[in-house]
Amino acid sequence: MPFKNIIFDMEDDLAVLTLNRPEVSNGFNVPTCQEILKALQLAKENTSVRFLMIKAKGKIFSIGGDLVEMQNAVEKDDVQSLVKIAELVQNISFAIKQLPKAVILCADGAVAGAAFNIALAADFCIASDQTKFIQAFVNVGLAPDAGGVFLLTRAVGLNRATHLVMTGEGISAEKALDYGFVYRTAKSDKLDNVCLQLLKRLRRGSSNSYVGMKALVWQSFFTGWEVYAKRELEIQEELAFKEDFKEGVRAYGERRRPNFQGK
Repeated sequence: MPFKNIIFDMEDDLAVLTLNRPEVSNGFNVPTCQEILKALQLAKENTSVRFLMIKAKGKIFSIGGDLVEMQNAVEKDDVQSLVKIAELVQNISFAIKQLPKAVILCADGAVAGAAFNIALAADFCIASDQTKFIQAFVNVGLAPDAGGVFLLTRAVGLNRATHLVMTGEGISAEKALDYGFVYRTAKSDKLDNVCLQLLKRLRRGSSNSYVGMKALVWQSFFTGWEVYAKRELEIQEELAFKEDFKEGVRAYGERRRPNFQGK
């Protein structure tokens, strides 16, 4: 399939997937998610590819769900399309975590919502000093998608994860490094070099080892994902039809604080 919302290249042992919707802060819509899943499948099937690098165009890595499309869906009463995006971003995180190749995500700028959780699914996240990670769901009356709570509790522990998702507090790259889900930080203009340095180091290792390691990580920590995933989608669908979600999306469009009523 031709790619319109991402850039995807495979050369020698490296596949590079670049989010390419900077005009909407690299928000995820259905076509974008479908293209990402296709690219992940191509990387998986290509026996020459040993590594996948995920990047983004523009000053914002990704705001998560495309808030412009969320507004349109709310106005057209087409919330089911948003439920579809929740399903797709969950599939993306799942596919990254099960990809039998090392995945490096290079973040520059805000990493919010589903993008935060996709970053957690990567094997390595390297972030620039301009990066802030935000579990933004509470701001629009939703709960984390893309395997968010499942991944975040395992990455930072139950209490920290709960604090992040319930407050929507943004955390810096340095704090994320301290929390343990960021591998390295770098100045924005040095980010590519730091990512390539890690890639150089990983190239010394055996692909067989990486395949085995990822299988063991999955077995030791993630075998309950399928059960969790079903409940995550049920909750997202319930919340997407609530008035609070519609209020949250409208408030975003009107650049005001939402007035949630618990309805």
